[in-house]
Amino acid sequence: MERHYYLVIDTETANSLECPIVYDIGGAVIDKKGNVYETFSFVIYDTYVLMKDLMQTAYYKDKMPQYETDLQSGERKMVQFMTAKKHIKYLCEKYDIKAIMAHNARFDNISTKNTIRYITKSKYRYFLPHNIPIWDTLQMAKDTIAKQKTYISYCKENGYMLKNGTPRLTAEILYRFISHNTNFIESHTGLEDVLIEKEIFVRCVKQHKKMRRTYWRETA
Repeated sequence: MERHYYLVIDTETANSLECPIVYDIGGAVIDKKGNVYETFSFVIYDTYVLMKDLMQTAYYKDKMPQYETDLQSGERKMVQFMTAKKHIKYLCEKYDIKAIMAHNARFDNISTKNTIRYITKSKYRYFLPHNIPIWDTLQMAKDTIAKQKTYISYCKENGYMLKNGTPRLTAEILYRFISHNTNFIESHTGLEDVLIEKEIFVRCVKQHKKMRRTYWRETA
């Protein structure tokens, strides 16, 4: 059977949620079983270094000392945003990537577009390759995990229900359920979050249920 590859990404941003600017992007090339073939963890020079004032608006700015340590150790790499764009294009071609996905993919798609347009003064308007579908593990989870009686019970027992009576579907809560680790705390750093989000994808696929993969209205 032919193996298909997927690219999971996650962005961390500064500025407002309406106009997010990326300072950290992580990614992993995986297959449907969640096997990891290649990863990257990029701190964005254009934002992290050149927009010091903007970085003060980062929701997780308390993690800056961790970034400094990780950059010094080589665990993360400082690159320009255009370099990150080129690397993603390279990975997509190398592995013939079938889809790029994220948890709440709409946000990551917007954040990367906003950033490339701002940094290049709209010379480049799109960051992700336009010919590859963008999938959303949040939407997948809505159509699969969220409908499971065990997950609904889990959310009720732990106070993870929304006011409208539906279970919450943050990556952190979903991973707590999947991993049976109720104490798990999401890192809110690019690559580390990618590695839990790919487990959400794997769990959704294992359900063998019809599910929407995109955050647009069409069914994929």
